[in-house]
Amino acid sequence: MSTFKALRIDKGDAGQTISTVDFDEADLMPGDVTVRVSHSTVNYKDGLAITGKSPVVRRFPMIPGIDFAGEVIASDSPEFAPGDKVVLNGWGVGETHLGGYAEIARVPAEYLVPLPEGLTPAESMAVGTAGYTAMLCVMALERHGVLPASGPVIVTGAAGGVGSVAVALLAKLGYEVVASTGREEEAGYLRDLGAARILPREELRHPGKPLQKEIWAGAVDSVGSVPLANVLAQTKSGGAVAACGLAAGMDLPASVAPFILRGVSLLGINSVTVPKPLRIEAWARLAQDLDREKLKAITRVIGFGDIVDTAKSIVEGKVRGRVVVEI
Repeated sequence: MSTFKALRIDKGDAGQTISTVDFDEADLMPGDVTVRVSHSTVNYKDGLAITGKSPVVRRFPMIPGIDFAGEVIASDSPEFAPGDKVVLNGWGVGETHLGGYAEIARVPAEYLVPLPEGLTPAESMAVGTAGYTAMLCVMALERHGVLPASGPVIVTGAAGGVGSVAVALLAKLGYEVVASTGREEEAGYLRDLGAARILPREELRHPGKPLQKEIWAGAVDSVGSVPLANVLAQTKSGGAVAACGLAAGMDLPASVAPFILRGVSLLGINSVTVPKPLRIEAWARLAQDLDREKLKAITRVIGFGDIVDTAKSIVEGKVRGRVVVEI
């Protein structure tokens, strides 16, 4: 096809606008693999990009969408051939490189990983960057020695995309999972995912002492700011916190006390430019360790025309779990 359907963000004197357009394939950016996109997803970062609430998009015009799954239709790379099923997360796609909210995408081969065996394209986007990031967090805790026998693990922002997958993964792996959320109505949902206990967000949102009672062997934090500072202050000696988000803010009003007096480790998780071997390992673990029925339970499917409204809702904290977009 010479033109295809795409969602495009433009920026002018009046600010950012977004519209559905017929995009010319000749205007795609350089890359050695062209993919017919079948599915994408809506992550919190996509919500920020589409609403303009954060300067995620750094090139205009831009096709947003930081994830996609689809089938290779042309390739100049020895890694991929037409007909191969592939998945993409990160690498600035949807930010500086034209993204996944389109019927066609062209990217460098290094951005792509083969669709993991056992996962459909739709399931891979039910995982998406949020679920893939959750897996990176779990793997980081494991590498640090935080194991099921170590004690309870807390997941903040538990009803969101990262949090939901993290709860499901940790529970299946045998951890005692405590889910922190500000949405009381999601307690049953989180227990169904495997949470042993629900901790109201209110208990973490106010500044606390630099060192508090030791509770957590580890944590997956997608919130940042004061809640993260409190989780660090409550982490047991030698424990670790995998931090991957900033829903409550980019600041960290903490002290060095947990680090130097208890040997707590803060593990930063960057999902955007992870080396390919680690990406492949994370996707293989997701295919192996994520309960497919639980994944289905936390996922809803929307059409292309619902992307913008869903993006607004996710920034407002009104979306739970994962969203798959059928392109």
